[in-house]
Amino acid sequence: MSGLNIFGVPGLPEIEPGADLPALVASAASEAGQPLQQGDVIVITSKIVSKAEGRTVELAEIEPSPFARRYAEQWEKEPAVIELVLREAKRIVRQVGPVLITETHHGFVCANSGIDQSSSGAHGRAVLLPEDPDASARRFRDRFKELGLDVVVIVSDTFGRPWREGQTDVAIGIAGMDPVTSYIGQVDPHGHEFRVQAVCSADELASAAELVKGNVSRVPVAVVRGLPWEADEDANMRSIIRESANDIFR
Repeated sequence: MSGLNIFGVPGLPEIEPGADLPALVASAASEAGQPLQQGDVIVITSKIVSKAEGRTVELAEIEPSPFARRYAEQWEKEPAVIELVLREAKRIVRQVGPVLITETHHGFVCANSGIDQSSSGAHGRAVLLPEDPDASARRFRDRFKELGLDVVVIVSDTFGRPWREGQTDVAIGIAGMDPVTSYIGQVDPHGHEFRVQAVCSADELASAAELVKGNVSRVPVAVVRGLPWEADEDANMRSIIRESANDIFR
């Protein structure tokens, strides 16, 4: 592999429930002069996946629990948002001041259960994570095949990281390729055998794609072209979630 071409797909409309995202992406890419090709990796921001799947909530319709009200009042938060965070959480991992780190039902550990109000489509609306990002990615991959395109689909979201400031996009759903590139068993030029080296290529692709998307550009989809990959129809991001017995940080 001599290099990669990474570009955003502009021109997508505001996404409504039931939208055919693969068809919209393919059309927008063609109109932008960069039609999709066989073998592309399509990285789709989870927010528009959630919008298409109806995973948005009007805050005015949420009745906060007493705990959500107390917490929100103490830390100047929106009570309805805190209530949604709690509903979407399997457990609270850390609660330090205004910071609420949770584990979602997917197994993701992130701030506020991944709930976001930015670019939600309306004031007073929150966007939840997709119910099953892997299933979403598989549906999109199948739909792209119907459009004549054999591509990898990655659903991405922005996460913070322990011990480091700033956020980066990571993969929360995948279809078409193994999310991990393993070097275990291979030998470097000096004869050293790799025993633990396994790179989460899906996360690296999601992060690279973010460089041409951004938060205010209204470009929620990016294409990574030139990456060789082997088809894996059983691929999913659940395989990279470390089991609690092996997680020394829990």
